[in-house]
Amino acid sequence: MISTLAAALNQGQVRVIVGLFRSGWLQAECERFGVRTIVIPIAGVLGLQWFLGYWDLIRKERVALIHAHEFSAIVCGWILAKMAGVPLVATVHGKNYFWEKWRRRVAYRIVSRYGSLVAVSADLKRFICEKVGVAEERVQVIYNGVPPAQLVTEEAAQTCKAELAIVGRYPVLGVVGSLYPVKGHRFLISAMPEIIRQWPGGVLLVIGRGELEASLKAQAEQLGIGANIRFLGMRQDVPRLLSVLDAFVLPSLSEGLSLALLEAMASGKPVVATAVGGNPELVDEGQTGFLVASENAGSLATKLIELLQDSLMMQRFSAQGAKRVHQLFSLEQMVIQYRGLYETLLLGKDEGSHDGA
Repeated sequence: MISTLAAALNQGQVRVIVGLFRSGWLQAECERFGVRTIVIPIAGVLGLQWFLGYWDLIRKERVALIHAHEFSAIVCGWILAKMAGVPLVATVHGKNYFWEKWRRRVAYRIVSRYGSLVAVSADLKRFICEKVGVAEERVQVIYNGVPPAQLVTEEAAQTCKAELAIVGRYPVLGVVGSLYPVKGHRFLISAMPEIIRQWPGGVLLVIGRGELEASLKAQAEQLGIGANIRFLGMRQDVPRLLSVLDAFVLPSLSEGLSLALLEAMASGKPVVATAVGGNPELVDEGQTGFLVASENAGSLATKLIELLQDSLMMQRFSAQGAKRVHQLFSLEQMVIQYRGLYETLLLGKDEGSHDGA
């Protein structure tokens, strides 16, 4: 979301610099989009070198507004914004346990009074207001948005199937997400034996990396379905992988607003997702996909089988899902809303004195 938003904003009158705590895939992605990216690691006592480095950057680049994402960056961004006397936009993407410690709750309350707090779903806004104690009028919702789905030719899809050794296999299911407990992969793997009993050639593509990879592989082997699961790791060709799926599955235990789910729907994939976080705001139950209870492998299996047995339903979910994303969750709409927020915050400032964000 950061890389696509930065790239879309970095046009015309807006000049964007992305500041990161560490180098890695996000830096590479931003640079691939042509966005200037600065990495200053945060370390030492109170991250003094980090603050000095970014304070110098803000002055030299005449930064007019700071947009921070998630807790650590939001707190650091708030301090820098106060020092520089510029507006702050603080986007919260997930629940991430920031509410469990009173100091973090207090920090968000302070930030909400100085900056503009944004939640990526209505569910997340309710959570912030109820659990953190931030007033409703201090939080606004701006949905994550995705660009139009990349076109993948039939030839490219068939080549991808051949590379994965899944030509002629049905169903081909997929899940995209880091291999962490909150993403619920173990419940999806537990659901797979029932799918495979119906369709012995069924296969699940697990796209992502993380600490649970070894245990998830062991779980698949223990269930006797190791040959039906492909662990693909971190991939840069997700649109190509989505093109070979018959259905997309999101078994998360918690979500803000899932970009993986949005991208799958935009690509015309019928979806089965857990009814957590912003998922019910994305998925129109029974029209663009199915919603199931989290931590429930049986419900996942039941709804997947119901979907996969009905080709007309799959076609309807596919068409309606892509239409819903285009109408309500496009990258263009997200950019328009953030630009509107920036302009509101900058209203009254001398436009000639600052031009960076």
